[in-house]
Amino acid sequence: MCGHCGCGGEAGTTVLNLETGKETVMRRDLHNHSHDHDHAADHDHQHAHDHGQSHSHGHDHAHDDAHHHHGHAPADGALVELETRILAKNDALAEKNRAWFRGREILALNLVSSPGAGKTSLLERTIRDLSRELRIYVIEGDQATAVDGERIRAAGAPAVQVNTGSGCHLEADMVARGLQELRPSAGSVVMIENVGNLVCPALFDLGERAKVVILSVTEGDDKPLKYPHMFRAASLMILNKIDLMPHVDFDASRAIMNAVRVNPAITTLELSARTGEGLGGWYAWLRREAASVRDAAFT
Repeated sequence: MCGHCGCGGEAGTTVLNLETGKETVMRRDLHNHSHDHDHAADHDHQHAHDHGQSHSHGHDHAHDDAHHHHGHAPADGALVELETRILAKNDALAEKNRAWFRGREILALNLVSSPGAGKTSLLERTIRDLSRELRIYVIEGDQATAVDGERIRAAGAPAVQVNTGSGCHLEADMVARGLQELRPSAGSVVMIENVGNLVCPALFDLGERAKVVILSVTEGDDKPLKYPHMFRAASLMILNKIDLMPHVDFDASRAIMNAVRVNPAITTLELSARTGEGLGGWYAWLRREAASVRDAAFT
């Protein structure tokens, strides 16, 4: 949790529109409650500051409170209360995001993994292969640089880069701000590529329909047991880089068994984003989910 890992820091989150080059800083001034933020959209800044009510604008300032201790560590009980408040405020905005997606029949997916598991490569391949049948937009999350966002844009999808500074995960307010820049069309697919991390992203709802956890065969097949919260939160687990199976000590059946052990409802797929093996299953899953979102608008 952020109260323990210290992510967030003083540096502001930046949102870069890769189509226009416009960059917006979402400042989170940890020791100054003047809230002088750079908003591209108009927001009504009405702060009750009783810390029990939601703010009237789209940004989640709970991190300000979590780190606003002037050098004094809170007692364990106070820390738990702060962390609960952080998640509650994030979840409230995530529900707004979810309603926004639902009202536009948009399939929103939260892609999570360890660094280097192949999220960006899978997205690139998916965009190139499905561009004629699915309109795909991407919110690309990293701590720094726009390298992955530029890769996505080069593959043919509109993309917004969200850099979190020292933050180890995306939050619902970052996604909301990214959507203001991205402006996905009705009936499209929004892929949210989270920061590479199997811990904090499990706790932060972004308003997505489903979390998709990507596990590379170059990692341990015990990952689902080591990071149960993430695999429990995911609807789909993708085993990526199966073309490397002959060269690594990885038991795919054991990895799947471990994932099902922590989440009996999880769906699993095996594929290689590099060679294309198994991608048909992933594409079929995407088509079914997109169709379900469209059908849900009439039920």
